[in-house]
Amino acid sequence: MSPAGREPAHGSTLAQPLKPPSAGRAAAYLGLFVLGAVVGLAGALVQAAWFPGGLLLALAGSAGLFLGGARATGGRGGAVAGAAGWMVAVVLLTASRPEGDFLFAAGGASYLFLLGGMAVAVICATLGRGRQPDGP
Repeated sequence: MSPAGREPAHGSTLAQPLKPPSAGRAAAYLGLFVLGAVVGLAGALVQAAWFPGGLLLALAGSAGLFLGGARATGGRGGAVAGAAGWMVAVVLLTASRPEGDFLFAAGGASYLFLLGGMAVAVICATLGRGRQPDGP
């Protein structure tokens, strides 16, 4: 401990170099990534099926995943992992196939789902706790 008795002798925790995550934490991030892709796929199908209610349900499910991931991992990384999986799935679903098939129509509901999901991801990642120093 330092003479002041508050910080360790080697400096603040925030000043220490970042370490790779443990195997359990890496598995949790991978699971949240896959779950984000599943929620993105389900949200893409639900928002088109029942317009106002389906859109709200899809965005609420996304928010639950992002905020729950942040709370479960104890940091913003959980929200970011879920949001990354959601984003990959949704972007892949927006691309048209050579046969001319596509999942998202060019209507306003699809754009609300895409932009609303991104906004929800940013909000939930901001609400998640960042890296905190060890304290009493």
